[in-house]
Amino acid sequence: MITNETTEKFRKLKLPTPFYYYDLEVLKTTLDVIKKKASESGFKLHYAVKANHNPRILSLIASYGLGADCVSWNEIDAALKAGFRASEIVFAGVGKSDNEIINAIEADIFCFNCESIPEMEVINTFAARLGKKARIALRINPLVDAHTHKYITTGIAESKFGINTWELEEVLKKLTDMKNLELTGIHFHVGSQITRLSVFKTLCNHINELQEWFSVRNSELKIINVGGGLGINYDNPEELPRFDDYFSLIRKFVDLRPGQTIHAEPGRSIVGQCGSLISKVLYVKNGTNTKFVIIDAGMTDLIRPALYQAHHQIENLTSAGETENYDVVGPICESSDTFARYIELPETRRGDLIAIRSAGAYGEVMASRYNLRDLPQVVFSDEI
Repeated sequence: MITNETTEKFRKLKLPTPFYYYDLEVLKTTLDVIKKKASESGFKLHYAVKANHNPRILSLIASYGLGADCVSWNEIDAALKAGFRASEIVFAGVGKSDNEIINAIEADIFCFNCESIPEMEVINTFAARLGKKARIALRINPLVDAHTHKYITTGIAESKFGINTWELEEVLKKLTDMKNLELTGIHFHVGSQITRLSVFKTLCNHINELQEWFSVRNSELKIINVGGGLGINYDNPEELPRFDDYFSLIRKFVDLRPGQTIHAEPGRSIVGQCGSLISKVLYVKNGTNTKFVIIDAGMTDLIRPALYQAHHQIENLTSAGETENYDVVGPICESSDTFARYIELPETRRGDLIAIRSAGAYGEVMASRYNLRDLPQVVFSDEI
């Protein structure tokens, strides 16, 4: 929560904008809740590092005993430096490079989430050269529509992600010849920012069908990894995600076999609500039919609205005047550099502080230097 007291501290300290503000108490509360709910339902969690790899954020999450879900060697390296144990790191991604695979094998990570037969062959080759056995889980495309933005829907037909079910017979056949791979389980990820819990119920049904398929072929699976994807409420930055409903539903509808454990890879749902992008109003410009609030943050600082047409709650922290309708836009030389159209804000003037809320996930980590802009700075709640 950004209180009046917090806003006053921003003003007194004259912090240069734009900057990401992380409320560590919000993050700790979220971690307390998700850890408790996951433990009650028997889940092992691996935090999806791609959501936010800020070193302080990573270290705090690692201190709660979570594992890590990584999609590059650099993410694995950052996770290890932050205190995550190699034995609890999973390595996902459709295009792992040779060096990334070698480094991960040498680090003795918990598991590779494999997405194709060619990838399995490469991992097996390098594991043999290193005299090691690499643990893998098969990422299977469950053909489940996540009902979210097409760029973050990953489990449908013709997706670049995952192994198709009709390939599994060949996968098991080839695994018998790959002596340096150990199959530990199966893995799924149907998309991101999923708010319809029925999507996860559909996934559970597919998991049960595949469990039976593997059982008939005497293939023992120790791990069922349901991936991530649980969404947050961008309209209400103070609301925690539906952790209880999410874990309870999956635990109810997935038929675990004796000795199996269930894993999940939350990212956005852990860090999304703890972060806000704080910006300053440069100009208020009259258009033909609207007023433009031009702020000093742009799509280079938070690309989600431009890339995904994503909605974020926007607040004027320093005005209490009568409300007007504005388009909130950035300074980048792109018409897509727009954060919101025709939204109500208190009467807004040059110098007002603007908060773009729920920006803790896929905000700072996706920032760029397009237009040769500086990267946004970072401020933590315990620093002001």
